[in-house]
Amino acid sequence: MTVDYATYIAGLPKILAGAAMLLRDTEGRVLILEPNYRDGWALPGGTIESDQGETPRQAARRETIEEIGLDVRPGRLLAIDWVSGADRPPIASYLYDGGVLSQDQLDAIVLQKEELDSWRLVAPADLKEYGPPWFASRLTAVLHALENGTEVVELENGQEVPR
Repeated sequence: MTVDYATYIAGLPKILAGAAMLLRDTEGRVLILEPNYRDGWALPGGTIESDQGETPRQAARRETIEEIGLDVRPGRLLAIDWVSGADRPPIASYLYDGGVLSQDQLDAIVLQKEELDSWRLVAPADLKEYGPPWFASRLTAVLHALENGTEVVELENGQEVPR
């Protein structure tokens, strides 16, 4: 029996995909957002609309515009994190460097009120207080890679994958 291509594709495993931006201030603090639809904090970012032809880089930029009102061009890819979930398919999460924001940019932030309650700048040492364990470990690995000029970091549930 020959299976047509559409049936073959429909039977393949599924994953979700997301993209986010790491934005910092001149003191090295990380900009995080408080969603109103789930617990924990997040970086600016969200679901990649792959069904619309959107790429991870495009999604990171679009979501940053939508969520905080700033048009920041994504810099280099910092990490890819494979995040498992009990009630959903795994998420492949792309994280881009959004650079250091000026005070004028920080003052211009306008939150997307439909999804977000607040934002703040958090020192790297304090990130563990703002979300699930993978959130802080992901950011710690990425900030370490930025400091050391390391290439893209491969993560699973926020933990660096040994090579």
